[in-house]
Amino acid sequence: MTHIIAIANAKGGVAKTTTALSLGASLAEMGKRVLLIDLDPHASLTLSLGFKPASLERTVAGLLLGNDDLNRAVIPTNFPDVELVPSNYELNLAEPHLLVRADYMMLLHKKLKNNQSYDTIILDCPPTSGTLTKNALSTADLLIIPTQPEYFSAHALRNMLNLILAIRQRNNPKLRYRILLTMLDKRNRIHRSLAEQIRTAFNEAIFNVEIEIDTKLRESAIMGQPINQYAPESRAAKQYHELAEETGHYSNELNRRYTTTP
Repeated sequence: MTHIIAIANAKGGVAKTTTALSLGASLAEMGKRVLLIDLDPHASLTLSLGFKPASLERTVAGLLLGNDDLNRAVIPTNFPDVELVPSNYELNLAEPHLLVRADYMMLLHKKLKNNQSYDTIILDCPPTSGTLTKNALSTADLLIIPTQPEYFSAHALRNMLNLILAIRQRNNPKLRYRILLTMLDKRNRIHRSLAEQIRTAFNEAIFNVEIEIDTKLRESAIMGQPINQYAPESRAAKQYHELAEETGHYSNELNRRYTTTP
């Protein structure tokens, strides 16, 4: 059974793409077949894997508009068991055409629903709550919300929770979410305080692992490599491996919850 994970937060700069790539690579390292789908017109995930977005002929825009099926949209990466549906500027041009469709929030779901080729599909969303993010949340089993322990990031959680409720009511009642604390500086008193407040407020809806600030993450993005390959002994690589383990356990729990036995 394929598990679909969306990575989203309407606030930018909270390590969404870093989390999508690092989690995907860590799951692949654990033996999972992983597909990454770049839903951001800025194509940061595509760039992070070493591709030049402007030169790509097949992208997620063609997949969503109905011109391509999933197999045609997928391209291989240089990393074992990780494949990509890339993005580029064409996604900006495609979005208005999606909105005129009555089923515009379910287009991605229709493309992925019969997939059996991957264990995990990870959707890297743009920093908005618009059409592309709504498609992702209407498709996902689990939403991971990367959240920096700062005031504006914590405030943006409210908007995401409202969006989750709307998606559950309209399209995807099984959608679950988990908050991931990212870019945490434990030397910073305010960071520590806000992280504790978020943990208290959300209790079980937050991952145990925290992703701390690590310069190796920035370096790995520049080098076009996942952190577990660029710096496998780094703190960030170990923390994202822990996230992959937690996500795997939670995915198994969801499968048991929603699988009925004869």
